[in-house]
Amino acid sequence: MASATVVSRPLPTLTEGWSAEKDFKPVASVTASTKRTIEPIGPHFLAHARRARHKRTFSEDDRIEAQNAAKKIEKDEDSDESEAEDPMMLQREAKDWKSQDHYQVLGLSKYRWKATEDQIKRAHRKKVLKHHPDKKAASGATEDDNFFKCIQKATDVLLDPVKRRQFDSVDEKADVEPPSKKEATKDFYKKWGRVFKSESRFSRVQPVPQLGNDESTKEDVDTFYNFWYNFDSWRSFEYLDEDVPDDNENRDQKRHMERKNTNSRKKKKAEDNTRLRKLVDDCLAGDERIKRFKQEANAAKNKKKFEKEAAEKKAKEDARLKKEAEEKAAKEAEEKAKTEREANKKAKEAAKNAVKKNKRVLKGSVKDANYFASGGDASAAQIDAVLGDVEIVQGKIDPDEIAALAGKLNGLKVADEIKGVWSEEVKRLVGAGKLKDGDCKSLA
Repeated sequence: MASATVVSRPLPTLTEGWSAEKDFKPVASVTASTKRTIEPIGPHFLAHARRARHKRTFSEDDRIEAQNAAKKIEKDEDSDESEAEDPMMLQREAKDWKSQDHYQVLGLSKYRWKATEDQIKRAHRKKVLKHHPDKKAASGATEDDNFFKCIQKATDVLLDPVKRRQFDSVDEKADVEPPSKKEATKDFYKKWGRVFKSESRFSRVQPVPQLGNDESTKEDVDTFYNFWYNFDSWRSFEYLDEDVPDDNENRDQKRHMERKNTNSRKKKKAEDNTRLRKLVDDCLAGDERIKRFKQEANAAKNKKKFEKEAAEKKAKEDARLKKEAEEKAAKEAEEKAKTEREANKKAKEAAKNAVKKNKRVLKGSVKDANYFASGGDASAAQIDAVLGDVEIVQGKIDPDEIAALAGKLNGLKVADEIKGVWSEEVKRLVGAGKLKDGDCKSLA
């Protein structure tokens, strides 16, 4: 039996980080008649060969291999085509993180609220490997960590369920614009369906009824519109709150800001409810199924076509006759009202003229009595006193009483008779409480 010979590869030097488990691998024994060439193997030998080939130092080789490994990880992290980075986005200030699009920062614009937690973590890792300040410094770029901080903030928000829900509530880029009337005529169900599918992400109740298609039953259509007219949304607007100061010294300002934010949320919530209600109204207005259901319901009420046409014709005729009757009645009522207004106007004018005439009679009576002067012409003071008392009496009695008083005075020429009438009227007014005793002395 031939003796066996064991041949081992040369041991690596200590500087190459030798370990018995990795680098010492015994080679199988061979017979004297069968011999093979033994080659050195192992990661440390390959590293040594690589450094020798490229004439690198240990630190230089480690740095280059780390960069290559990072590139490989970037490629393996996401098999999809990477989302192009907006140059303006890369220049964002970290302090303005609240106004940034977190999904765009992580390259998840096409997923947005649909992005899974695993996708967010992988996107974060990919972005960190690309934009880490140490990597930029190693490649000779400026040590600007603003966008790196934006990446960290986007990840913090999107991996926190509460913060992510708040951001998703105000993420307008995830909304689907409703189609115009012209656009909806081409593919109503597809275009409006996308709108409500987008809005359904805010529903507390899941699953959400879908718009369906032209073959949907009336029950399904009614269920859809009833659901959306009573939509229970979890959407909130805390993300848009103004920052509340943390210092305890200014508690009044803090309370004021909290109240302001609360009121702002309520206003935005009301505006969003109005917006959603209009969406449903617009969709309902263009839904041909609703019109068809109404037509079918009307057709079911009429067994025969001619009965329906006769009923419609009769209804139109009745409406015409009713309209003519209403127009005639309205015209007659207007003419009657006009006549009454003219009569009332004339009556008022006549009454007004009568009052003026009667007041002239009252004033003329005291003039005919020479203003009750005892002898000679009445003085200016006497005239003013009598006329003033006449005005007082006229102001205390109504037009009918003025007419009655004028009737008593009309035709009288004797001063004592005239004064007697005035004296009786003053006594009557004093007795009625309209004048005080002692008023209108010139007429008493």
